[in-house]
Amino acid sequence: MSQLRIAEVFGPTIQGEGALIGEPTVFVRTGGCDYRCAWCDSMHAVDPAFRHDWASMSTDAVWQEVQRLSDNTPLTVSLSGGNPAIQDFAPLIQLGHAAGYRFACEAQGSIAKPWFGQLDCLVLSPKPPSSGETVDWAAFDRCVAAGETAAQTVMKIVIFDDADYNWARDAATRYPQLPLYLQPGNDEVDPSVAVDPQALADKLLWLVDKTMADRWFTPRLLPQLHVLLWGNKRGV
Repeated sequence: MSQLRIAEVFGPTIQGEGALIGEPTVFVRTGGCDYRCAWCDSMHAVDPAFRHDWASMSTDAVWQEVQRLSDNTPLTVSLSGGNPAIQDFAPLIQLGHAAGYRFACEAQGSIAKPWFGQLDCLVLSPKPPSSGETVDWAAFDRCVAAGETAAQTVMKIVIFDDADYNWARDAATRYPQLPLYLQPGNDEVDPSVAVDPQALADKLLWLVDKTMADRWFTPRLLPQLHVLLWGNKRGV
């Protein structure tokens, strides 16, 4: 079976954001990314400086770890990163589905993979201006197309400021067929610094007030639940 570059496998815990928020999940976090977002909260899975901490694992080894963590009880497995689309997860998804597990994947929509269509939930999360990245919409279109046979494909956008908000409105207009989830961004990504829950709540309230004032009723607005519960701690 294929080798996978893995930053960490952890859980079970709950999904902290997006369409599956609150759902019991085991996370398979890959190592490596084609983006360098200014506010990335997972640099240990992105920056090549951490590559010596990543494990080269066979698909079978990853699957055995998922089974061990979940006590062989089917739940949702989330493929995250980094950018999990860099790697081939088709064999893992096939193994898991055969045993009753569900698979979700969150990627920025820069690389399309055929296995997107095998997912139970594909979350495409294009990065707004505050990230410092520029979205290749042609590549994003290919990701949407690759996920056409997925059970569910949604779009999730992190909002830090007015520019991000306006950009998200344009993105929503571009992809009206994708259910949209918005969440306020976390300004503090250093794991050694405590997160201010009130600051996060204030930013969510700002986003709620803004969308309601604009009568923009399309998106679902959610907090980053995992940040509220655990801050920037890894592996939860």
